[in-house]
Amino acid sequence: MGSDVRRHLGQTGEDLACEHLRRRGYRIVERNYRTRWGELDIVGFNGHTLAFCEVKTRRLSRTGGVPLEAVHPRKQGRVRKMAGQWLIERTGRPHADVVRFDAIGVIVDGDDRLVSLEHLEGAF
Repeated sequence: MGSDVRRHLGQTGEDLACEHLRRRGYRIVERNYRTRWGELDIVGFNGHTLAFCEVKTRRLSRTGGVPLEAVHPRKQGRVRKMAGQWLIERTGRPHADVVRFDAIGVIVDGDDRLVSLEHLEGAF
């Protein structure tokens, strides 16, 4: 799969994840925050909780790949480092009583339509 195709798939999944978070009362504070460890997908805030969301997107297939399997311990460590850098750099960020790490798994069909979305709050 070419990088443009992967990028498009990832963007589609993140767009769907943002829609999901907004429906649940979150404001999207930032998307695609780049660091030396990688990219923080979504930072959302609902007035109480600041959620750092790692989004994994897959196409529907017969093999049934599970997107959230890709949020392994090494990836979790990188997300924590990125979140720490974000918290230090974003001094004007919202104050949150709770900081949480979520994982959102998205499956889309061949036409980029949502098939399923799994949101694990406090996944790691």
